[in-house]
Amino acid sequence: MRTRKMDAVKNYLKDFAQEARELYLNEAVPYLEHAPSPLEFYREWIGPNKPCIIRNAFSHWPALSKWNPAYLREAVGSKVISVAVTPNGYADAVNGDRFVMPEERKMTFSSLLDVIEGKVENKGVFYVQKQCSNLMEELPELTGDVEPHIPWMSEALGKLPDAVNFWLGEARAVTSMHKDHYENLYCVISGEKHFILLPPSDRPFIPYELYQPAVYRQREDGGFDVVDEAESEKVPWIPVDPLNPDLECYPAYQLAQPLRCTVRAGEMLYLPSLWFHHVQQSHGCIAVNFWYDMEYDLKYNYFQLLESLSGPVGSL
Repeated sequence: MRTRKMDAVKNYLKDFAQEARELYLNEAVPYLEHAPSPLEFYREWIGPNKPCIIRNAFSHWPALSKWNPAYLREAVGSKVISVAVTPNGYADAVNGDRFVMPEERKMTFSSLLDVIEGKVENKGVFYVQKQCSNLMEELPELTGDVEPHIPWMSEALGKLPDAVNFWLGEARAVTSMHKDHYENLYCVISGEKHFILLPPSDRPFIPYELYQPAVYRQREDGGFDVVDEAESEKVPWIPVDPLNPDLECYPAYQLAQPLRCTVRAGEMLYLPSLWFHHVQQSHGCIAVNFWYDMEYDLKYNYFQLLESLSGPVGSL
């Protein structure tokens, strides 16, 4: 009896994801040619929880023409910033039976540029990815080159962003698949970002497992150790790599239907709350994103129910 009930739930979840695709999800991430009105954006994109790429939404920002290595060296070269360093480019990701976080290193902005421009050799992969409004906190000299918020988004949501983050790193730096409880506007200043996106309705096909948290530590010889955070609780994380999914271990993932998109310089991705995403980038890509806290309304309530029905490992 219990097996029949579980099989029925699995079939309902498969039907749920399929109906979401048929009813409202796009087969590709659509483009808007200009910034929308607040009402239009809320009605067409935030409410339905659908991503889009917006062109010409921040073409007036000085950053688009000013943020090159020479300008950044002059403006903030001596500033000490937080940089994530890993041996393989995967920060905050599963490595074997550990969830490993990067070594957080303090260094000047000029020193980081030396690494990215190949002027200094280092065995690690460097990425500015500190997600606590680091643009405002660590690089206030650059805030005049962008807007402190996106006016039409702030009006649509009735609030200002919780964080404005600055991103810069090497091509080998990868953001492993995860989701955020934010409405995210991701603005590429130079280079390009490559996103793999999965809607919340695909949660039943996305595995989670619990991992011992650890951090990377670079040794004097350039190699890296993985050091456990002994007092920390285990971390739930997604073990599947969408670039090379192990369908033998995680067969349910083959039912997922990811969207792939590239966001180029001058383009803005609206990444809705609770969408799963994996990110790669071109070498030296610079981006700024705005995190607006999501509404913990019926949509969140539905997702929590979906997550509970999907099980602790999310395998159908």
